[in-house]
Amino acid sequence: MIALADRPSPNHDARSGGVDMLVLHYTGMESAAVALDRLADPRSKVSAHYLIEEDGRIWRLVAEQRRAWHAGVSFWAGERDVNGVSIGIELANPGHEFGYRPFPDLQMRALEALALEILARHPIPPHRVLGHSDVAPTRKEDPGELFDWQRLARAGIGCWPGGATGALAPGDLLPALARFGYDVSDEPAAIAAFQRHFRPSRFDGIGDVETCARLAGLVHTLQDPRDRH
Repeated sequence: MIALADRPSPNHDARSGGVDMLVLHYTGMESAAVALDRLADPRSKVSAHYLIEEDGRIWRLVAEQRRAWHAGVSFWAGERDVNGVSIGIELANPGHEFGYRPFPDLQMRALEALALEILARHPIPPHRVLGHSDVAPTRKEDPGELFDWQRLARAGIGCWPGGATGALAPGDLLPALARFGYDVSDEPAAIAAFQRHFRPSRFDGIGDVETCARLAGLVHTLQDPRDRH
């Protein structure tokens, strides 16, 4: 078991079912201390289950059996109560507003250890390990293009595009994104969110050949991305 420090937040309520999703965020605030204060402030109406500092220290704010308030207005594969079915982890990082920077190795190692324990406790399939921008593409961009999703996938957490065995035409991109789980009501936002996660070298919201190939490489490996088990 990993070491945890407790900073209880009052911002939670009951779940109506089980957990089958893990959602990663960055704090987007000047410091971890400021973020912890906000997540534990009853006036903020926001929280997360965990916060990981850049030096790898892990804070537990809400028990996993409770519904933390981290995703806000969100959607994934037909689910609109993302908070109700997910564990939320905040990574201390100033974010795009306060000086976005890479996530240190100590922080990533702590995340890997925590995430593997969470996956051992809950039936979370790889395609439901997501970023805040995946479930709220018109509102959010965290954890952002500097987050190393490929490293997580190598550790057995989440997924990463493999080689596609079939072509995905540009006209099939939006249906494939929807099948994978994205809200595609805003097409450029959905494409950009996918790119931030799975093709972070360019996230312009344009469904180019490489974006289509990466999406094809993902959906090919999944019998049904909406299947939670």
